[in-house]
Amino acid sequence: MALIHARGLVKRFGDFTAVDGIDVDVQRGEAFGFLGPNGAGKSSTMRMIGCVSPPSGGVLRILDLDPLRDGVKIRGRLGVCPQLDNLDPELTVRENLTTYARFFGIPRKVARARAAELLDFVQLTERADSKVEPLSGGMKRRLTIARALVNEPEIVLLDEPTTGLDPQARHLVWERLFRLKQQGVTLVLTTHYMDEAEQLCDRLVVMDGGTIVAEGSPRTLIDRYSTREVVELRFAAESQEPFADKLDGIGERLEILPDRILLYVEQGDDAVAAVTARPLSPANVLVRRSSLEDVFLTLTGRTLVD
Repeated sequence: MALIHARGLVKRFGDFTAVDGIDVDVQRGEAFGFLGPNGAGKSSTMRMIGCVSPPSGGVLRILDLDPLRDGVKIRGRLGVCPQLDNLDPELTVRENLTTYARFFGIPRKVARARAAELLDFVQLTERADSKVEPLSGGMKRRLTIARALVNEPEIVLLDEPTTGLDPQARHLVWERLFRLKQQGVTLVLTTHYMDEAEQLCDRLVVMDGGTIVAEGSPRTLIDRYSTREVVELRFAAESQEPFADKLDGIGERLEILPDRILLYVEQGDDAVAAVTARPLSPANVLVRRSSLEDVFLTLTGRTLVD
């Protein structure tokens, strides 16, 4: 049984359709990601899954329950880590967990024991009696994740879990989330970081304009929508466009950016040899493996969406 099951799921706000008939299944114990540009429908979908926004149409089952009838039961079995930390700055680190536990009817003694376990899990034991305000951004994020686990949820919803964190803090959060997945917790996340999606997600969907445009594992999506390698060429000129015609026939496709040209190829070294044989002399050459970011930009474009 899928823990999250959606068929033809729709969310409308007046005349605007934010989510337009998507199908989603999330299995127990997997990490599932929603990727997409701003306005793609990710947050609206997450709010419906979190039972804080009712669907406008379609079928949605969470933990084999109906969100419209069983919202309270479902929310009691979910953990939610919002995009913006909404911790109580007047309480200590420990109190943020024990107080939140009371909303779930968890006895005080159990709440304190669980708080101690969670603070150890997110490496905040030494800050248990500190107020929240002086904590670093990474510490606050880890505390927010710990709070989402107070009720021992079956599903944890994470909205942009590492936005604004430095690389060290991001990797520590990734390691904690990976451990959660190892323990059998189902993770559902949105993220703008493609490397984060590759690190954490077993499967993901790419959304654009309220619909799902691609679905699969990160590796499957890269294999399906990109090439094995990408060659980045930078020519010492104000515009890269004059060099594009001279690269015709090298690789499966070519993309012209303001500062470089991207060649999507299977063998980067062979492509570089073909470039220099033309002869062309780029100022800079980089051969790299295709990434999920290449897939994302191929499917959703490079136009900035506000």
